[in-house]
Amino acid sequence: MPAGAVAPHTGELPAGCLDDLGRRPFGVYVHVPFCAARCGYCDFNTYTASELAGSGASIPGWREALRTELELAAHVLGTPPTADTVFVGGGTPSLLGGDGLAGVLDLVRGTFNLAPGAEVSTEANPESTSPEFFAALADAGYTRVSLGMQSAAPHVLAVLDRRHTPGRAVAAAAEARAAGFEHVNLDLIYGTPGETDADLRASLDAVLGAGVDHVSAYALIVEDGTALARRVARGELAAPVDDVAAQRYELIDEVLSAAGLHWYEVSNWASSPAAWCRHNLGYWGDGDWWGAGPGAHSHVNGVRWWNVRHPARYASLLADGHSPAEGREELSPEQRHAERVMLQTRCSDGVELDELGAVGRLAAARAAQDGLLDTAAVRDGRAVLTRRGRLLANVVIRDLLGWG
Repeated sequence: MPAGAVAPHTGELPAGCLDDLGRRPFGVYVHVPFCAARCGYCDFNTYTASELAGSGASIPGWREALRTELELAAHVLGTPPTADTVFVGGGTPSLLGGDGLAGVLDLVRGTFNLAPGAEVSTEANPESTSPEFFAALADAGYTRVSLGMQSAAPHVLAVLDRRHTPGRAVAAAAEARAAGFEHVNLDLIYGTPGETDADLRASLDAVLGAGVDHVSAYALIVEDGTALARRVARGELAAPVDDVAAQRYELIDEVLSAAGLHWYEVSNWASSPAAWCRHNLGYWGDGDWWGAGPGAHSHVNGVRWWNVRHPARYASLLADGHSPAEGREELSPEQRHAERVMLQTRCSDGVELDELGAVGRLAAARAAQDGLLDTAAVRDGRAVLTRRGRLLANVVIRDLLGWG
């Protein structure tokens, strides 16, 4: 968790924080912290049944605590704003089943009005879905599903400790589309030890064959404390290679672009702007959101806070009438500016050069000369990354901010 100030047990926000509430996009995030098994690469805030044994944490207890936190949100926010997006993530939300996820959305609706045409998303693991599951989600009001595919290669899935069979994610995507979901995302992970270019091409072929309108692709990162990190440390697996990951990224972008799926954020491709994940755009565009659930993060008008991580502690605090927030920070105007530049530069619309000082504008001109920013876009007053620039996005952003 970030270092921050102690959050008040009432959940009260600083004076003036709510003055502009509702003028920016507002989203609701719900964190489901449960998984049937822990994938070897995962360092998310998730727990298996064996890890929770004896702690008193349970799905019913989490659901009741979630209800209480949403009631707290209504109290803290005064008149809760209309929510433009809802995103249920995890963990494995699909472990709750279609009826369970319908109940989560009912809890959210009990606090927040949803805007007409609101985007309502959930993540799902392919092995815990079915045609009946997707039909129940559609009936409940979900509009978007994100499926964790990761790879179509059996040996890559084995290294990642994924439990589904190679074809299950594609089949699940077809089931979601048959249930009426227009917006379906498949997640890929690339750069796994043992993955070849042919493996990645096969995964991309499977993705395109599924007919989805959105793809997310992330380079494998070996996170400290994970089973994968321990295997790499013991020499059982080779560490991912940055140059290989860069080549794989270029391959992904080339194949998806040729198929009509274009990047709109460094790790995300979609068939049209209508298919962009609006909830994530809220994060990237300095929007506001309430994050409910263990370990969830929230942001309102430059104030950011985060909940305790363990489900038992989360439920206990709420049962005692306390906010589950563990800490918070108030961002300065300079910090908010830096974050806007960082996040907007990663998007295909880029960042306006007017957001940058003289040093940043000079850096943008140099980056365009070096092929890292689109020359025409810079002439038009925007810093937009080229494909090569996306591979070096962190370096470009540091230079734009004058941190180089």
